Amino acid sequence: MNTSNHYDVAIIGAGMAGLAAGIRLAHFGKKVCIFERHNVTGGLNSFYSIDGRKYDVGLHAMTNFVRAGVKGTPLTKLLRQLRIERDEFALCEQKRSRVAFGPRGEVSLTFTNDFTVFESEVARQFPAQIDGFRRLVALIRTYDDVSLGAQPESARTVIRRHVTDPLLEDMLFCPVMYYGSATEHDMEFGQFVIMFKALFLEGFARPLDGVRVILRVLLDKYRSAGGERRMKCGVQKIVTRDGHADALLLDDGTEVTATHVISTVGAPETERLMSGGEAATKHPTGALSYTETITVLDREPAALGWGDDTIVFFNDSEKFTYARSESQVDTRSGVICMPNNFDFGPDAHLPEGLFRCTCLASYDQWVNLPEDQYLADKARWYAEIQKSAQRFLPPLPSADALAKATLATDMFTPRTITKYTGRLGGAIYGSPQKIRDGRTAINNLYIAGTDQGFLGIIGAMLSGISMANFHILAAGK
Repeated sequence: MNTSNHYDVAIIGAGMAGLAAGIRLAHFGKKVCIFERHNVTGGLNSFYSIDGRKYDVGLHAMTNFVRAGVKGTPLTKLLRQLRIERDEFALCEQKRSRVAFGPRGEVSLTFTNDFTVFESEVARQFPAQIDGFRRLVALIRTYDDVSLGAQPESARTVIRRHVTDPLLEDMLFCPVMYYGSATEHDMEFGQFVIMFKALFLEGFARPLDGVRVILRVLLDKYRSAGGERRMKCGVQKIVTRDGHADALLLDDGTEVTATHVISTVGAPETERLMSGGEAATKHPTGALSYTETITVLDREPAALGWGDDTIVFFNDSEKFTYARSESQVDTRSGVICMPNNFDFGPDAHLPEGLFRCTCLASYDQWVNLPEDQYLADKARWYAEIQKSAQRFLPPLPSADALAKATLATDMFTPRTITKYTGRLGGAIYGSPQKIRDGRTAINNLYIAGTDQGFLGIIGAMLSGISMANFHILAAGK
């Protein structure tokens, strides 16, 4: 055996889950290497540059925020397990967010990082539902959402035992679905609990400089612990024999071996690597993909009259539909994010204004377009998405106010997602079939990340940690 190319653990993908797993394992003396096909870390939560501007990918807000001193939460567990000081992430809280339903958001529920605000909003808008809502919250607080052996149950079935108003039901589902559901129309209740806690019982925050801060901290911890990283060095095949991963065949044709392999690229994507290409996968590809428009402004959104809303989850229809889009983009619902509206402190501000809008989209209707048609459709839908989102914000001072304030724009589509992340079908949240214990048919190959079932930036990191702990460290392997 060539020991220079042998590792205790090989990790496929340098996203949040892969970096966290690598840090945890390296802290305990494991020889670890992360293999990443692209030239930047972060995976689904990374960044890119256009004309000198840095754009975050995926980071609207870091969920699961709690203030210093609160124990037993995902954030505090993460910091302890990765030996990160709280101040290193430099997290700044949201100002306020909303769930807005109706043609122009006539029914609205405001929430902040103080859950009592959301509870009082539910009591104000749905007084007949508040007792049932409180019983639901009590159940959520005590539910063991991190159990690796939990039995799946329909979230809508559970919620309807407590909440009988369909409008309130949909208003509770809209944010948690947009921020973490790979399932159409419904969710597994454990997944609902994870996201409800992350958004409402805990909350939103972000560093002033965005996702780059999180990635710098993780990379520094990984390097200092002795972990290796090979960038622009993807895995083209997992070579298996007799139920065991024998080697990884890299894009450059070389092979490496490892005692254990952790894959963070998704369950269907990992199965493709095991077959070496296009073979059918056991785990279904996710049906849900998205577009997002990003508008750079010469002033903060508040200066346009849009106030202090950090994130707005919106839906214009009588019924909220969370499903594969029947058109290229479904503008009936979506998410507005204004990154300027975090509380960065009196003397700290983003250098420019940012206005981001996300909607459901059809992968199939974007993926094979000729380039000229693709660009034309992007321009058309960019305008449609912005038009739809503005219905849920205070009116602008003039019809051309947004255009006059715009410095630059960009937009990603489902095709972009697959190109830069490798996610089949542009499915950011992966397969609807999660693998809670991370086990695969290969005895030394484990799944971490979105398809293991923990969601969001904190969830992805905790997934990597839990798989490292459960399968390798606790087993003494």
